[in-house]
Amino acid sequence: MEATLFERLFVILQHLLPQHLVSRLVGWVARSEISWIKTTFIRQFHRQYDIDLSEAQIEDADAYPSFNAFFTRALKPEARPIAAAHDAIACPADGAVSQLGALRDGQLLQAKGHTYSAQELLGGDSALAAEFDGGTFATVYLSPRDYHRVHMPVRGTLREMIYVPGDLFSVNQTTTRQVPRLFARNERAVCIFDTEQGPLAMVLVGAMIVAGIETVFAGQVTPQPSEITRTRYTEGPITLEKGDELGRFLLGSTVVMLFAPGACQWRAGLGMESPVRMGEDIGQLLKAAADIPILASDE
Repeated sequence: MEATLFERLFVILQHLLPQHLVSRLVGWVARSEISWIKTTFIRQFHRQYDIDLSEAQIEDADAYPSFNAFFTRALKPEARPIAAAHDAIACPADGAVSQLGALRDGQLLQAKGHTYSAQELLGGDSALAAEFDGGTFATVYLSPRDYHRVHMPVRGTLREMIYVPGDLFSVNQTTTRQVPRLFARNERAVCIFDTEQGPLAMVLVGAMIVAGIETVFAGQVTPQPSEITRTRYTEGPITLEKGDELGRFLLGSTVVMLFAPGACQWRAGLGMESPVRMGEDIGQLLKAAADIPILASDE
């Protein structure tokens, strides 16, 4: 589909803007506990996006100490039941499926006409990318009105986290269709887990006006200096159960999940733009790690 003039101008503007400066200024506002600042922004955002606070543990918008606290609000336990079947994959976040499918020749589909490499997405590590070649992926886009905590789709033990600096383009559909290699260009936190089905990558992608990315094991991950940093978790293993919180976005963005070859299949009918909610069953685990080759054949 050919881009409209407005869409082209929107992308050009993102190239011209000082992306990191804009995002950090938004971050300051979002963290502010000055009453008139946080109340103004929370009320405006609540009205504009019709936020359903009946699901939240705190239902009074004015009771949140900052916009960040409002945006990353906790939900009532019953608001998002976790897929109970042992072999079910739980959706990691509220939002919509942007793309999903197989990794072919190490490439993931971003949008029609655009692919990007798993190696680039994972911080340039070819050996790590090889663990997922021939596997499956799913990309979930979180809109501003969605619940913005990210949860584990399956049980996993944290192996390492890789911080990858980058741009901060918007990750909405307009930009996804027009900016090549978008998710491999934006700032991101790559979390690698070992599971019964082999390796799992949970990639939390930053975006324009995303003031930061947090994880439950490292606190606020972004912003950092402009170099790739790797943290291995070899002592005192950190294991998260299916449905446990992994991290959160301080304003909306995208999660990319990568599974090993032969590890899972997505639910029938799940496709591009499918609306999803955290915890719902989006797929089925197929094999244990011992049955899964590191590299898959195309035959």
